[in-house]
Amino acid sequence: MTSQRALPSGKRFNSQLQIFLADSLTIFWGDWLDLRVRILPVAASGLISPLIYILAFGLGLGSSIKPSSGISGNYDNYLEFILPGMVALSSMTVSFAGTTFSICGDRLFTKTFEELLLTPINPLALYIGKMLAGVVRGLMTSGSVILVALLLSGNWNFVNPLFLLLVVLNCAVFAGLGVIVGLSVRSLESVGLYNNFIIIPMSFLGATFFDPGTLPAALKVVVYLLPLTYASIGLRAAAHLPLSQFPWYSIPILLVVAIALSFWGAYKFAHQQD
Repeated sequence: MTSQRALPSGKRFNSQLQIFLADSLTIFWGDWLDLRVRILPVAASGLISPLIYILAFGLGLGSSIKPSSGISGNYDNYLEFILPGMVALSSMTVSFAGTTFSICGDRLFTKTFEELLLTPINPLALYIGKMLAGVVRGLMTSGSVILVALLLSGNWNFVNPLFLLLVVLNCAVFAGLGVIVGLSVRSLESVGLYNNFIIIPMSFLGATFFDPGTLPAALKVVVYLLPLTYASIGLRAAAHLPLSQFPWYSIPILLVVAIALSFWGAYKFAHQQD
């Protein structure tokens, strides 16, 4: 203890930061050991809904929706318009659901979550580790949707750094929300309520299928309160618009939401009683 006090404040901070990062990665690694043997099922689990939407709306109904009629921008067809939204939708759904059910399984069935709470680890590190596992789940599925988008459109902007950054931020937001919901619910039926009243409405109202700029002012307020909206419009711009027209505000908004959820999640871990 004396030698630790003698360390300069900068070195002490670096030492604490290294411990924090190591603890976060340790929690993540525990989930990754279970996740790595299920890579294909996880990658495919969130692919079905986007594929159905792409077939029904993009290739089916989309033939009757012409550019500049309900959608703005220089798009050749409606399929081109919704593909970035499908990436946002898949990353949201799997990041949230996978994280929520993982924590619920540990809390409500295997009863191993108490051991995690007893570990001498910073609550924020617990949250970061669980959230990172959710991000990886979301990236697995959204990666498969990006592959489909590449095959259908041939647009390599789906793998540019700005596009991928937005996907990671979107995964972080909804994996964080999944951690908080997983810590809060008392049964799997409660998870269904959160999914029905938050995730499903956001799937259709989060600018995945339409341009929010065409909505009446009252509806715009609702749509722009949803984090998925900023992911959808940002991904669409990164895939199809020049850099000068990119909505740069989408990145700090998603980042602020992710940070706010991290503090909320750390608080939940610090006060969790199972």
